[in-house]
Amino acid sequence: MARLDTTRTRIGAAAATLGLLAALAPNALASAQVTHGDFAQFNGYGSTITGRAQMVRTADGKTIVSIHVEGLVPGTTYAAHVHAAACAVGLADGHYKFDPAGAAAPPNEIWPGPFTANDAGIGNADTIADGTAGPTAVSVVIHAPGGAKIACADLG
Repeated sequence: MARLDTTRTRIGAAAATLGLLAALAPNALASAQVTHGDFAQFNGYGSTITGRAQMVRTADGKTIVSIHVEGLVPGTTYAAHVHAAACAVGLADGHYKFDPAGAAAPPNEIWPGPFTANDAGIGNADTIADGTAGPTAVSVVIHAPGGAKIACADLG
């Protein structure tokens, strides 16, 4: 039963992303640039984290990021941010910023969180940023409470 629930959750998250995209512009799906990747845990985190991240850069200047993460502590709130380096480069280095000299928060950064894991340790989040993420927006990192980087997905 848990496998079926996980599959339904993934299908629901994908449908929600497509719904967001279709609502933005009628032809957005045809001309969007989509990148995605699988989460892997970092920093010796205590449980196995899996899941998927997706970034959609729309033709009308939006960036949509959706995440689905499993293996989290139920009821715990996590942060998630788009990062400016691949997962293997200095633990994904720092957050991606539209303006590198600007603030370390939205709307200058892309945060598909915070989100809270459900009773099964599954978390989902999406965000729509005004602006098209540049080529250095290459990964999504999950942060534990307190800020430690615990999982990363390279977007390719």
